[in-house]
Amino acid sequence: MAMVTPTPELPLSKADYRHVYEPAEDTFALLDALDGDADRLRSLNGGAGMLCVEIGSGSGCVSAFLAALLGATNAAFLTLDVNDKANVATGRTGTANGVHLSPIRSDMLSALFSRCSSRSETATSALIDILLFNPPYVPTTEAEEAAAQADQAIAGAWAGGSMGTRLVDQLIEQGIETVLAPRGIFYLVAIRGNDPPALIRRLEARGLSAQIALQRRAGGEHLFIIRAQRK
Repeated sequence: MAMVTPTPELPLSKADYRHVYEPAEDTFALLDALDGDADRLRSLNGGAGMLCVEIGSGSGCVSAFLAALLGATNAAFLTLDVNDKANVATGRTGTANGVHLSPIRSDMLSALFSRCSSRSETATSALIDILLFNPPYVPTTEAEEAAAQADQAIAGAWAGGSMGTRLVDQLIEQGIETVLAPRGIFYLVAIRGNDPPALIRRLEARGLSAQIALQRRAGGEHLFIIRAQRK
């Protein structure tokens, strides 16, 4: 699939990438999935006034791409990362691409959860229209994952616990469906070892419509982009 929206300019150096996740095949798979869903995304919330949130923004590449795809004036773009260097990098990437990204230091959605959630199934207030998460998905020991996340540095971008899904598990169990606006969409990056069909079943059990939006091989890995939409 040819990408229509250009890949963002990244004003970052090798020194930056010692501390911040450098865009790789998983990043570009997510960009392709978003690009393929451009019309679907532009139609959310009447095409204006959207709230877009990325968990673990790293370089800011994905949110800058989404801002270009939607039109920077049609949405607010919040990015969350526990790594301070990633938040600085995200801000720089937004500036380099002429889009306003708002980096917030946050562990997952903790900085927003009480403001961007509702336990009412009929809620129509200001919730998240597009939620993005390229999580640390590499299976590791629980001790390795805990140490990586506690360090709040580059290792936290890949160490994912025994199934590579600890942070995804946390997000689903906290109530992923409560932070999405009506028709809001969650995009999740996974690999085969994360058991994407099981992730889809769990998202559907939360009342979301979930499917594989894109899959591809990248070297020895099989990448999946899962799309889950609130009904």
